[in-house]
Amino acid sequence: MFKRIILPTFLIIMICFIAIYFQVRKEKVVEPAVLEEPMIIAHRGANDRMNEHTLLAYRIAAQDGVDSLEIDLRMTKDGELVAMHDKTIDRTTNGTGMVSDYDLKDLKNLQTIEVFNNKTNVEPIPTLRQIIETFTDTEHYYIETRLINGEAMMEDTLIEILREYDLIDKGLVIIQSFSKKSLERIKELEPNVPLTLLFSKGKFDLKEAETSEFPIIGMESMDVNIKNINALHRKGKQVHVFFNDLDTQKQEQKRINQFNVDGYFTDDISYTKELLRIEK
Repeated sequence: MFKRIILPTFLIIMICFIAIYFQVRKEKVVEPAVLEEPMIIAHRGANDRMNEHTLLAYRIAAQDGVDSLEIDLRMTKDGELVAMHDKTIDRTTNGTGMVSDYDLKDLKNLQTIEVFNNKTNVEPIPTLRQIIETFTDTEHYYIETRLINGEAMMEDTLIEILREYDLIDKGLVIIQSFSKKSLERIKELEPNVPLTLLFSKGKFDLKEAETSEFPIIGMESMDVNIKNINALHRKGKQVHVFFNDLDTQKQEQKRINQFNVDGYFTDDISYTKELLRIEK
């Protein structure tokens, strides 16, 4: 009786240990990236040397040979799309208030202001159209959309502009958003545009990301680990990583470099290129 109980129990325990061993070993093996080389994405342009989201910041990034220019969009009161990260213009300009409270002509009377090396730089706020007209089809554009009062309102205007310059058919655009509603509207308008579903820091949901209909997942670096990246790569999804903390960004880029991520939103283009040893 004793042997009949102990032997099966022992075998079950051994099988469990073996299963656990191979699972742990599996998560120590880094899956290959989806892309042959990771993308270097200029976060708000070369914002370490020039006012973020300005034409000059994007020109510097383009000269650095990045793979894509990242552009955050806001919509003015009269329906124009401008490059601006925040809801308000307080942090980056000499004005105050919500972007959505300004007509474009009034917004154009203001300037972005930033200090670099004890020098104050003053640059205009560009529209999306101005950025595209500056580079046309010589650059790739990584554009972030947002809901307006909970509604997908900027997407139709965005797609209209991208079509006008033939950027979608030329494969020069990726559109990203934290909002599924926004991405779904883009997909309705242009099914072939690559879309990135973004997850805020600490809110990454692996199951949601794996089952998402969108081919690219954007996640904050602190949510990056071998389990998450491997699981997404097994689903054929690209993983593009952004960094909320400028003070730890270099350290974090070094850390995640071992996981074969597919894209870096970088605030220091030279550092990221050196880390990846890619000649652009």
